[in-house]
Amino acid sequence: MRLADFMGPLLAFIARVITGAQGHWKGCPPSNEQRIYIANHQSHFDLVLIWAALPAELRPRTRAIAARDYWTKSKFKQWLTTDVFNTVYVSRTRANPDEDPLEPLVDALNHGDSLLIFPEGTRSAKGEPLPFKSGIYHLAEQFPGVQIIPTWIDNVQRVMPKGEVVPVPILCTVTFGAPTNLQAGEDKKAFLERLRNEMMALKPGGWRT
Repeated sequence: MRLADFMGPLLAFIARVITGAQGHWKGCPPSNEQRIYIANHQSHFDLVLIWAALPAELRPRTRAIAARDYWTKSKFKQWLTTDVFNTVYVSRTRANPDEDPLEPLVDALNHGDSLLIFPEGTRSAKGEPLPFKSGIYHLAEQFPGVQIIPTWIDNVQRVMPKGEVVPVPILCTVTFGAPTNLQAGEDKKAFLERLRNEMMALKPGGWRT
């Protein structure tokens, strides 16, 4: 067994010990069918938490999106995201005007992979998700047959706040909602707002502004 094959289950086990890593499939059952999971983003621990909450058989083909500039800063980070989590790297800045930042995501979907996307594009420190970037809208246009699963990660910002490197034991949950797609005649603004609202509605106890 490769070290990477051992590290994935180990990290999932550690995440479950620290947080409970409870996965609640409220809107759909776990399935091997191709999906795009969209989740709120509060910590670098988000990826590990969702990895632990997914059934083991779904992990190999569910690829998270990772910022290339951050996750390739060190050999360990690059090894972790490449060999263990099989992430899809995206660039947060364009090397040239013709570069399509969605190309790696499109390639992964064309390959049959599922994706885990944080549509805010960056972490939110306030609990409430930031407005969604347009990338998920363009993917929904290109892949109308791929289910989009709103997902809410709860409490993880208390496990590993921004700037911290040592996780704190706190019970966390990952709630998977009902599948959705881009609706006929739905414009970008309406689609992004609807997805954000559907995600926030999954917060345990209901969303309070």
